[in-house]
Amino acid sequence: MPEISFLLIAGLAVFLGSVVQSGVGLGLGLVAAPVVAFVEPALVPGTLLVTAAVLPMLTVRSEWQHIDWRGVAWGLPARVPGAAAGVWLVAVVDPRTLGAVVGLVVLLAVAATLWSVRVPLTPVSLITAGAASGLSGTATSIGGPPLALLYQHEPAPRVRGTLGAFFLLGTLMSLAALAIGGQLPREQVFAGLVLIPFVIAGYLAGGPVRSRVGVRGVRAALLVVVTVSGVALITRSLL
Repeated sequence: MPEISFLLIAGLAVFLGSVVQSGVGLGLGLVAAPVVAFVEPALVPGTLLVTAAVLPMLTVRSEWQHIDWRGVAWGLPARVPGAAAGVWLVAVVDPRTLGAVVGLVVLLAVAATLWSVRVPLTPVSLITAGAASGLSGTATSIGGPPLALLYQHEPAPRVRGTLGAFFLLGTLMSLAALAIGGQLPREQVFAGLVLIPFVIAGYLAGGPVRSRVGVRGVRAALLVVVTVSGVALITRSLL
């Protein structure tokens, strides 16, 4: 049974990440993964992958008509070899080192977001992003940045719907890969299930937050939160 302190700290991070993701299309993994890895490294990545499978279901349900199914068809199959590489990484890297990897991925994601290079949506870019998303998503539970960079200039409903479809199907693939590879202990699954109410609460709270703050304000807040989390996580891992 997860400790109360873990539920409070990780639950708050999951709630805030869900609020952000419900508005901009990603954020749950970016906000919550560093916190979960900081509090209890042994619960990475399975716990966040379990919780991350819930929010995209809600997003896909509301943004179904805006999903870019062509992009999903190109990028999703490439996640399979990426997920396999992620399973290998989980098997050979100890939790503390993996925590540093999570922090590094977060900072790289922030840097890539600030350096807004527009990459065209082509089969090559979609396949590359899908493979990168599979590797990072399986190993660290943060698989959104590669795909988000491709779709960052698209309309908001299209971004949310398409990323939701990627995350839903891709997260299920990552969980299956970890389970087959023997890297998904019951403790991680149980902790993820316990955190699901925080995901639902964050999704419900995201509606009024979107109308008041706006996407630009939420993205700015996201960059601040993930930068601080990433630096703190890397520092802890190194010390």
